[in-house]
Amino acid sequence: MNEQLEQALQQIEEEKGISREEILSMIEASLAAAFRKDYGNRDQNIEVEFDAENLSARVFDVKTVVEVVEDPQKEVDVETGETLQKGAKVGDVIRTEITPEDGAQYGRIAAQTAKQVIIQKLREAERNMQFSDFKAKERTLISGVVQRIEGDTILVDLGKGTGVLFPSEQIRGEKYVIGQRLKVLVLHVEPGQRGPKITLSRSHPDIVRKLFELEVPEIYNGVVEMKAVAREAGSRSKIAVFSTQDGVDPIGACVGQKGTRVQTVMAELGGEKIDIIEWSEDTVKFIANALSPAKILNVQLNEEEKSASVGVLEDQLSLAIGKAGQNVRLAARLTGWKIDINGEKIEGVPEAVIEESATEESATPAELASAE
Repeated sequence: MNEQLEQALQQIEEEKGISREEILSMIEASLAAAFRKDYGNRDQNIEVEFDAENLSARVFDVKTVVEVVEDPQKEVDVETGETLQKGAKVGDVIRTEITPEDGAQYGRIAAQTAKQVIIQKLREAERNMQFSDFKAKERTLISGVVQRIEGDTILVDLGKGTGVLFPSEQIRGEKYVIGQRLKVLVLHVEPGQRGPKITLSRSHPDIVRKLFELEVPEIYNGVVEMKAVAREAGSRSKIAVFSTQDGVDPIGACVGQKGTRVQTVMAELGGEKIDIIEWSEDTVKFIANALSPAKILNVQLNEEEKSASVGVLEDQLSLAIGKAGQNVRLAARLTGWKIDINGEKIEGVPEAVIEESATEESATPAELASAE
């Protein structure tokens, strides 16, 4: 093979990840396109055989033998086929060589067209490979470097592509600087004319899952399962974990020795607080755990409405509800149940009842003030 061509093929194969066979096939397709443009007809069925040893090319007009010709550029009848190839019958493919006699002239005329087609096909192949690569990484965690900041939108260099971190997918209050390395979740990947459109996220609940998978071997190995995640990015998250193996404490595994594991996750999320509670098949127990750190007296379920009425002592009311209703709101998202918090009567004190539904509007500052 020609030494220069061999070096070019190796370089493209290494840099673009495209096999040598694909590249040679692209060259043949580009030469066929160049021939149709400058010598033949644009509808002509042309095939080119490229000889990489001496950089020569043979051009063939390819036609199929049919009984009734519908496309003269690609078909011939049996009688004409017989003149082109002895013994030709219906269904045979006849390749007639039509390489220009002046090969050098053909090479000069075709070179520019062939070059452009090759470049275009290489770019298409590279874009397709980029798309396939990042599409396979959807909902996974990857590292990137802040490349550019355009207003509130952050562009992140991912190595073989650039992802976009829109304001809605950023952690509230988090600041970004050019050159900063951070972990991001690949949220969506769509094909684009200039490469894949990669949408990233720092606020999605799945990023909490993936960070714990990295930090907790028991989760990665399946010994501990993360059953549910509820998150208000930048403020607080609740996760429900469960051990599939006797003797393994799921909460302890996630917290780590002296809290090192959970602290690493919190640091990656800008100091976001994380409550780790134990998941249970018993809905009552699960709801009680989800409202941690508040201590629960009783839970009454309404299966039809999928709502729960939870009783707590008066001094636990504000703790169960949380600041601006955050604790009960996250507990409702974690369990999938609507939760009403009721303050139970303490001996010698009039009964106080505050109902808190798990919505954004659940607890107003005035309600919380009165509860406290």
